Amino acid sequence: MAARELVVLGTASQAPTRTRNHNGYFLRWDASGLLFDPGEGTQRQMLLAGVTASQIGWVCITHFHGDHCLGLPGVLQRMALDQVTHTVQVSYPAANAELFPRLRHATLFRDSLCLVEHAIDDAGGTVAAGEAFTLEARALSHRVPSFGYRLTEPDGRRMRPDLLVANGISGPDIGRLQRAGKIVHDGRVVALANVSEPRAGQKFAFVMDTRLCDAAFELADGADMLVCESTFCDADSELADEYGHLTAAQAGRIAAEAGVRLLVLTHFSQRYGPGDMPRFAAEAEAEFDGQIVVANDLDRIPVPKRRRLPGSRPAPPLPLALENVWLFGCHSNPKAKHSLAGSGLISIRRPCRAGSSGFERPRSPGSSEQ
Repeated sequence: MAARELVVLGTASQAPTRTRNHNGYFLRWDASGLLFDPGEGTQRQMLLAGVTASQIGWVCITHFHGDHCLGLPGVLQRMALDQVTHTVQVSYPAANAELFPRLRHATLFRDSLCLVEHAIDDAGGTVAAGEAFTLEARALSHRVPSFGYRLTEPDGRRMRPDLLVANGISGPDIGRLQRAGKIVHDGRVVALANVSEPRAGQKFAFVMDTRLCDAAFELADGADMLVCESTFCDADSELADEYGHLTAAQAGRIAAEAGVRLLVLTHFSQRYGPGDMPRFAAEAEAEFDGQIVVANDLDRIPVPKRRRLPGSRPAPPLPLALENVWLFGCHSNPKAKHSLAGSGLISIRRPCRAGSSGFERPRSPGSSEQ
């Protein structure tokens, strides 16, 4: 299990299909677990994906359309059933704050949860800041108040075993040096910089229902992984604008202009079936020459390895294992910046889907896209 990975619980938009559940994304970030936009059926998808209620420390709601929050009652009740005792942080748009208690208490149950609510006003900004990461939100351009999220880890330093040995530092002295920044050892001062190298902090961005807007680019700026809605293909770009959504090409443009490393496309309209997925990849690829993943339910997508900062030495190559992957950009795009083989960046675990070659039901006439 990767220390930092995205577990995709659902990839549909307004309506689930035969092969796609409503939205739901669990970000495993070291000891932290963040659940984004739990749509209908998220509790069951968590079981299938091996995500437990006790692993959730944050619930981040972008907006209150049903495909982004109808799973919240079941998730909260499962947490209570499993007797989760730690404090769970919940963030959502303040403009529709009255909807959260309705979802929390949609049915009768013994609510023993300790929730700390963060109602985000129109200005957005920092939701929470800690040693591990800072979580920010920005208002997007949708038909209802909607926010995207950005998680930023601060830069730090990585201890180098060879330099520790060369300076005679071992055991408890390592911890002392990390805390104090320098110590006296054998009559000389050893600084942290003498035994370590720069370590780049990582960035994760989550951009759901929105038209193209400045905030989407700000959230994605320099992200190691961008999870971005791509509800429509280019042929339906007028619908995308009308209903406040992005096309795959627009998601690719955001990734390209923001300097993203890995773009994860998701939130697909029910009008598209499995055979349409290469179109999403191709249209995003025309704008973005980095790595692209067209997400499927229950995918596990590792956060790319850290960027190298000046003064750091290259990490040894890692083995790359791919299992039934729809990965676009690196191997199919001649303009790609990175070579997939030997990059050690992407190893997506994807479950086999017996009978998944069926079709997805076309969009019903007269229905609207959320």
